[in-house]
Amino acid sequence: MNELMKMYLIICPLIFLGGFVDSVAGGGGLITLPAYLMAGVPVHFAAGTNKVVNGLGSATAMVRYLRSGKVRLRIALYAALGALAGGYAGAEVAKHLSESLLQGLMLVALPLVAVFLAVKRDFGRESETAWTCSRAYEVGVSLLIGLLIGCYDGIVGPGTGTFLIMAFTALLHLDMVTASGCAKVGNLASNAAAATSFLLGGKIMWVLVVPAAACSMLGNYCGALYAIRGGGKRIRGMIFLVLGMLFIKLLADLAA
Repeated sequence: MNELMKMYLIICPLIFLGGFVDSVAGGGGLITLPAYLMAGVPVHFAAGTNKVVNGLGSATAMVRYLRSGKVRLRIALYAALGALAGGYAGAEVAKHLSESLLQGLMLVALPLVAVFLAVKRDFGRESETAWTCSRAYEVGVSLLIGLLIGCYDGIVGPGTGTFLIMAFTALLHLDMVTASGCAKVGNLASNAAAATSFLLGGKIMWVLVVPAAACSMLGNYCGALYAIRGGGKRIRGMIFLVLGMLFIKLLADLAA
């Protein structure tokens, strides 16, 4: 019992923080997955438990964004459909690719993304919502975003929500708050697909699910509220933080 309490004390605060970050700008898995490993959870059980808990947290944030009218349903649902297919395809591709190659490519790409955000200060501002496109374009691009980033999620994983937000903003001209809301729907789809796989494989530590899920849901709710009230400026700043964490993680993995 003492050992279990120690696990709760390590995991719960970090799950809350990860849920908060994830609901604002994505990338919460960079905090939550290491939390389980720090508490001594075996890696496959950590990944499975993380997917179940994050899925429940994503659902909470998604509901908050929906109630605030910050989700474009057509975009979100087609992206989620693409993410389901992409996540499965990515998991299959991952079996045949070198992880070090993928990490090297991301080490080049992440600073370029950060520089782009720093230079283009009007990126994702609410005024861009005036931009309109055809239904066919919206559906096609949403599917493609979900497919490609879902594939990335299946291959690599960390930062998926962040990249969804940026893709929705860049290609469909959504403001960052609406893009974040749509990203939660896509994230929920990919989490559900992965969680089902782990569930069937018996790789979930159920004794951690209830307290961790409660912390994740609370963190996601607070984060969604923070983003909705603060607008794109807060999300933009959080994206820089997530990109920095992802870059440091990749460097650490390559150095190990």
